Amino acid sequence: MTNVKDVARLAEVSTATVSRVLTNTGNVSEKNRNKVLDAVEKLKYHPNSIGRQLRKMETKTILVVVPDITNSFFSNILRGIEYTAGEKGYQVLLGDAQNKKADDYFKYLYEKQVDGIILLTSKLSIENLKDIYKNFPVVLACETIAELDIPTVSINNIEAAEVVTEYLINLGHKNIMHVTGPLDGILGKNRLQGFENMMKKHQLINGEDSFKEGDFSLESGYKIGKEILEMKDKPTAIFAANDEMAIGIIKTFKRYNVKVPEDISIVGFDNIKLAEIVDPELTTYSQPNYQIGEKAMELLLNILENSELNSNTIVLDGELIERDSSMAKQ
Repeated sequence: MTNVKDVARLAEVSTATVSRVLTNTGNVSEKNRNKVLDAVEKLKYHPNSIGRQLRKMETKTILVVVPDITNSFFSNILRGIEYTAGEKGYQVLLGDAQNKKADDYFKYLYEKQVDGIILLTSKLSIENLKDIYKNFPVVLACETIAELDIPTVSINNIEAAEVVTEYLINLGHKNIMHVTGPLDGILGKNRLQGFENMMKKHQLINGEDSFKEGDFSLESGYKIGKEILEMKDKPTAIFAANDEMAIGIIKTFKRYNVKVPEDISIVGFDNIKLAEIVDPELTTYSQPNYQIGEKAMELLLNILENSELNSNTIVLDGELIERDSSMAKQ
């Protein structure tokens, strides 16, 4: 079996130089680095990562917990995480919480199976998360938990929802319906709060009839679309808390010959790829999802490397993308 000495012999360098190249540590000249990499390729050498991990008490593995792996919004976030992790020699494991509490995944930290966790969901016990954060590297992305001083990367969801709501108000809409995410989660609550803040600011009627609770899925959007069409006083505009629900609503309206935006304007949230493909193309609030993943992984790497953090919280900017699903009230 090929070992590090064989690589060093073929590359005409020391075994220490081979080790530095393979672990991407220390200073190695470009010439020697290329010689080592060429030797590794010719000999088809695979480093004994298990032995290295045991010596350093590390796994070079990160766990990312997603609330719902079927939601396409997370794909670009995961891409940002994986690329940044790979640059530093880490691999990424994926956990799908299936819209349930994610606490079970903490066992991977206790059992030393991963070096750190990035949580893309806040559906978990606050007390458990407090204990975990005191002892292990953890970063929260996409959502924020005000009670915890945990490293976080997100947009300001309340302000973003205010932007969307004011956009519809400025188009002349007064009867606006908000389709929320699950209200047992922070995202659903924050976006509803932003909607209510702006409706109150403009002295528009804002009661329980002004929102319906969904679960961020296409199916819930489709179902809520039917409920809206059964209302006596139908809204002239709908702000859905994510694009998938907005697209589900559009599908319902098409089935029942309700025109978007002529009859009812619709705005989504996230700017997933499907938002540009659906007919009409969806007006939406775009999150910098690749950057969220990239920054979350950078934060975690800083913690793992015991680097000083400039800030525990990174708030990124999003933007409203105006397309064909919204128009001024006729």
